[in-house]
Amino acid sequence: MNKFLLYLFFLLMISSCGIGNKDIEKKSENLKTIFEKKKPIKKKLNPSLKVKLNKLKKGEVFIGNNTNNLGNVNFQTNFKKVSSYKFSSIEEFNFNQPELSFTNDESIIFFDGKGSIFKINKDLKEIWKVNYYTKKEKKLKPIIYLAQSDKKLIAADNLSRINLINLKDGSLIKSIESNTGFNSNIKVFKERFFIVDFDNIIRCYSTKDGSELWNFITENPFIKSKKKLSLIIKGELVFFINSIGDLTALNINNGSLYWQTPTQSNLIYQDAFTLENSDLVFANDSIYFSNNKNELFSVDARTGTVNWKQTVNSSLTPVIVENLIITVSNNGYLFVIDEKKGNIIRINNILKNIKNKKNKINPVGFIIARNKIYLSLSNGKLIKADLTTGIEESIYKISNSKILRPNVFYDKMYILKHNAIIKTN
Repeated sequence: MNKFLLYLFFLLMISSCGIGNKDIEKKSENLKTIFEKKKPIKKKLNPSLKVKLNKLKKGEVFIGNNTNNLGNVNFQTNFKKVSSYKFSSIEEFNFNQPELSFTNDESIIFFDGKGSIFKINKDLKEIWKVNYYTKKEKKLKPIIYLAQSDKKLIAADNLSRINLINLKDGSLIKSIESNTGFNSNIKVFKERFFIVDFDNIIRCYSTKDGSELWNFITENPFIKSKKKLSLIIKGELVFFINSIGDLTALNINNGSLYWQTPTQSNLIYQDAFTLENSDLVFANDSIYFSNNKNELFSVDARTGTVNWKQTVNSSLTPVIVENLIITVSNNGYLFVIDEKKGNIIRINNILKNIKNKKNKINPVGFIIARNKIYLSLSNGKLIKADLTTGIEESIYKISNSKILRPNVFYDKMYILKHNAIIKTN
């Protein structure tokens, strides 16, 4: 009831802006300031500065990565051969940006627009395909979040269901119904898995039998965002961010609160506007993420204290290598930022050779591999640039439509589009 009264007050305040009350006019000006878009960055900062990067990880970093930090992957490709696995088109593809699930038995799991879940090998050959939805449910076009736990596949959807599936043959082990649909990635740790629903409740389930072990309730928004939420695990803590910007740390065993930090200060406005956050990333005892309010955060994972906040107009998930934060702005500028203090070291226009009328082409996601950055674009192209110099090297046409962030799996690159998985050699 209190929330409803606050919401009514908010509406009345907006409708009264033109009456002549000076105090109300002042608040209206503040409201515009809070939500106005920053002007795109057009300058280049230190364009010739070389950045030293030498920390490499194996190509299998996508398996069981509970910190979401991909690092500098040990991978390279010449893009001479491209193959694909086609499936029924996903309508919510552009907004939700689902992710491929890579398994320990060298296979790939994903779903299609009709709710079918399929397993293919790393050469894109189908192993099995199943569908556990009714005709009525298929018409609702479920979005499915996937994770692996030993020999089980966990499949949670936006229709309030969790399916535990045999990873070997796709047979259904158990189906679990919830009161609310799910809206986040899934993390698995110590025979438990964690996921967030549309009511901003994080839930912990047993991987053995699917029973709910605990849950933690945060602020429930008026407006349900379809944007996928993010959670990470480090040590005995699970961290997640809800749809109104509350960053929360919980004990992984019992769900007790460790700390909670709001990243948006005006509570009366939070429920009335949709906040979009990037995936959380853990590195160097800190949590990093960006949002659609042009903010890049560094938060101390031990205390929840904001280390620093930098103005970067990016909704892409950052990558941390050594003591550097790498990200790309929504208008195509490559940022290199000091991880400790948040100072911008270098800015380069990575899209300068891309013809972009009326800013219709946008960066979608990227990875770093052998000191190269591979950046996917909304027009189906992939840019390869030298990260140490910021200089673009190649532009590859992967598709005629939007492609999501590249994935590296057993020394191959896999790229997702709305109706196919694309593999490059």
